[in-house]
Amino acid sequence: MIRVERAGVEARLHSTLCAECPHGPTGCCASPPGVDWADIGRIVSRGGAQWLLGEIAAGNLRPGPRGLLLRRVPNPGANAGVWPTKCVYHGTQGCTIPPDRRAATCNYYLCEEAFLAGGENQGDPAAREARAAHDTLVRLYGQWDLELQAAVEARWPAGPPWDEPFLAWVGEAWRRLVARDRAVWQALG
Repeated sequence: MIRVERAGVEARLHSTLCAECPHGPTGCCASPPGVDWADIGRIVSRGGAQWLLGEIAAGNLRPGPRGLLLRRVPNPGANAGVWPTKCVYHGTQGCTIPPDRRAATCNYYLCEEAFLAGGENQGDPAAREARAAHDTLVRLYGQWDLELQAAVEARWPAGPPWDEPFLAWVGEAWRRLVARDRAVWQALG
């Protein structure tokens, strides 16, 4: 079964298959996405600038070419060593951080098996709604990431300072993009 939690650009997709992931006990967290520029903007706009700076200082997040990279830790639950590491935020019950601190991908991604198990190929309306939401979010966040990356590179060619004023700038730039594209994501919540 698939369910869409409508919340605009913060929509979340859920699948009952995730609890019994066919890819192993760590699921998607064995290969976590980065916290890209649009994610950083979203997190900052939700009051998370100090959290990001604290996680950078703790070494759980580190600057990368497209935003922040997640630290990976040993994965004792890996299937025969296939996924020897996992996301630092993965715990025994799944993600240990709230949705407003996660990369957006962690909130909206479902694998193809989840869509199929959720009834997409049988025409289930919930699965179709989830696929449409997924595709819209992938397009939006991908475009915002590219635009924000270009703006960061133009403004800080030697690399951004990773301080509170920089994060505030990313948050404001993200809010402008979201406002500009409101007509695209409005159906998501």
